[in-house]
Amino acid sequence: MTQLVLLRHGESVSNRDGHFTGWHDVELSPKGELEAERAGLLLKETGFRFDTCFTSELKRATDTLRIVLEAMDLNEATVRRSWRLNERHYGALEGIDPLRAIRKFGIRPILDSQLRFNSAPPPLDPCDARFPGNQLRYSCIDRNQLPLAESMEQALLRVLPYWRETIAPEIVRGKQVLVVGHKHILRALIMLLDDLSVTQLIKLSIANGRPLVYELDEKLHPVRHYYADRRVDH
Repeated sequence: MTQLVLLRHGESVSNRDGHFTGWHDVELSPKGELEAERAGLLLKETGFRFDTCFTSELKRATDTLRIVLEAMDLNEATVRRSWRLNERHYGALEGIDPLRAIRKFGIRPILDSQLRFNSAPPPLDPCDARFPGNQLRYSCIDRNQLPLAESMEQALLRVLPYWRETIAPEIVRGKQVLVVGHKHILRALIMLLDDLSVTQLIKLSIANGRPLVYELDEKLHPVRHYYADRRVDH
């Protein structure tokens, strides 16, 4: 039996203000910083220690992980960051509020991108500064791999090889692993772990700043999972 802990970053300023975020690199809100600290203290109090921590390239996730590790007095854990753990890319919706998005694109594309597994938001123009291929931090990545917009299905396909080739082998080697990530990426990992249907995925919600613990057998099949502050089947 081994454990994997999944943690959605604390509330960001875009979460607070109701804006579409995706790869838009926003800060944690004061509430989000507090959520991250509480998560770290809870993990420390319940006896968790981590060998390897995975997170995205986005600061709302990296800052959450930093705050968690500081609260746990855990300096020796290895931290690995990857663009493949970045949130689902919201394309031309990134950084804007839903009302503005509806006025510009109409309600149907917005609703479809939220409720349909294989529906992407309106894409960015490749010349748009929000396209990751135009940003220095992603300059070492093939532009053809970087999204102009993503459906939930495309986000799942992006994270799948990283799970199989990087995260899962660490768990198999007996490492204690923490993944600090984003709503849609953690939902994708849960879909893989629990073999969820598309309908189940659409209905799945993940709370900000609450560590979700998976107990896994030797084949990485879930035995049970629960929020660390409840320790009951979730």
